Amino acid sequence: KRFVDKKAEFIFVPVEKIEEVVKKEKAIPYDAPGVELGHHGDECSFDAIVEKYKVKDPAVLELAKIVRGADTDKPEDAPEAPGLDAVMTGISIVAKDDHEAIEKARLVYDAFYTFCKLKLVREKHRAEIEKVDRKQRREFLRKKLME
Repeated sequence: KRFVDKKAEFIFVPVEKIEEVVKKEKAIPYDAPGVELGHHGDECSFDAIVEKYKVKDPAVLELAKIVRGADTDKPEDAPEAPGLDAVMTGISIVAKDDHEAIEKARLVYDAFYTFCKLKLVREKHRAEIEKVDRKQRREFLRKKLME
């Protein structure tokens, strides 16, 4: 939502009502069988959204690997994928409805996004990070994440 349309609203309907709601509400269907923003081959809905809306943020592209691994049962795509899958499965069980699940998932995806951003910063600044102590490293990484 943050990288595509900050004002986007999520509407959840039974599969058999998707076409009707899309026409009536001019909605964009996602993560449903046969829709543009759904699963295609080895890719998941997250991949379709990143591709269609040309999201170029390197951390989002890194996050896409984790989401794909979790959402397509291919944990080899990213070692973090089983963790995301476990958390999202838990959320789907404890949330009272799809809207609550989306709200709970937002924090999880924000955390994974930050993790991906941190991973890229560490890779880029590896030499600098190795030269400082733990406290300086934490401050350095925080500063770089805020840039």
